[in-house]
Amino acid sequence: MSTKPAQPRKIGTYNVLAKLGEGAASMLYAVQHPKTKQVSALKHVEKTDEKSQRFLDQVEQEYAIGSKLDHESIRKLTKIILHRKMFKITAVSMIMELVDAMTLDQQLPKNHAQAVEIFSQTARGLAHMHERGFVHADIKPNNVLIDEYNKVKIIDLGQACAIGTVKKRIQGTPGYMAPEQAHRNEITPKTDIYNLGAMMYWVLVGEVIPTAMPPKNSQDGLLTGAVETENIALPDPPHERNPRIHPLLSKQIMDCVQPHEKDRPESMDYVANRLELILDIINEPVTAAPPVDADGTTVHDG
Repeated sequence: MSTKPAQPRKIGTYNVLAKLGEGAASMLYAVQHPKTKQVSALKHVEKTDEKSQRFLDQVEQEYAIGSKLDHESIRKLTKIILHRKMFKITAVSMIMELVDAMTLDQQLPKNHAQAVEIFSQTARGLAHMHERGFVHADIKPNNVLIDEYNKVKIIDLGQACAIGTVKKRIQGTPGYMAPEQAHRNEITPKTDIYNLGAMMYWVLVGEVIPTAMPPKNSQDGLLTGAVETENIALPDPPHERNPRIHPLLSKQIMDCVQPHEKDRPESMDYVANRLELILDIINEPVTAAPPVDADGTTVHDG
């Protein structure tokens, strides 16, 4: 009978305070620096066999990119620790900003105005990444943290890469993945635009859009059977599924999820500007009676 290993008391010089969660190959802890008493999050990955080396490499790549970013809507990565035994790296730890928040899929917005505010902050964070030469490449509801003040933190740069990267294998999340990811073409800022559009659709409508890599095409963690770009069906516009969704917001989302990159908005800055304009329109006082209760509309309300 197998048992889970006990929570470590220390990792490197850091005191472990609590376990925060775990991923496919990583553990996340709240830790405290013994001298400064600073409390941080720590992602820890151990090498268990040769196949697990790619998870260590992924953390190192995540830090290499994240340490070059400085935006309030992206979780800060502050330090990487390489644990060695007999001169060989046996584990990697990454020190990160500790954020007291829930993921977007755990805590949906209360209304459309709040949703657009979250979308806008996310777009601004991604635009910053693009300015620095990188693409997140895995924007989805559980990679966006929302705190009690409705502030966004984009997390998990494990699939982030330099603009123009062609990956050796298919990476992304089925149901949110852009066609160029599924077909292993260049990853560009427009990849993030598609991912963001798919996320916005899910938040407002409650369904994933048809993509080149639907969830049903993922088995045991392996991605198979990418749909040709020409055969990807567009979803129903969000405002047709829920007439309370503002038509301009609906159009923005549909523009983002166009299968062909050339048909998507020109940049993430453009998307962010449009979302901020839409937010102003949604928040604009309505003088005609009866008023439209846009600010009281529950997201996912069909």
